[in-house]
Amino acid sequence: MNVAAGHEDRRGSDRFPIEREVRYRVLSKRNAEEAGTGRTLNMSSSGVLFTTEHEMLLGKRIEVSISWPAQLSDSCGLKLVATGRVVRTQKGTAALEIQQHEFRTQRTAKPN
Repeated sequence: MNVAAGHEDRRGSDRFPIEREVRYRVLSKRNAEEAGTGRTLNMSSSGVLFTTEHEMLLGKRIEVSISWPAQLSDSCGLKLVATGRVVRTQKGTAALEIQQHEFRTQRTAKPN
């Protein structure tokens, strides 16, 4: 385990500096849907750190949709859709602990 400035690094997975477009939305039945866009800063198999337009509250359940660099059959864009809880925030960023994820195909824009 890495220890820096007296703090244990509790991450169980290596993080990779991947910068991709992300769309997020808070999953809440009580409030109007809070949603926004940002960019991933780093990712692992268990979490993602991304920029946000809104202040995120710890423990909030959210869904993120991340454009994926690979394509299905070299022709169909993919996105990673993950849900989980916000485990860390700083001004303009949030860390999501991934609890569920799946790859979906991206819609393509129809020609005019």
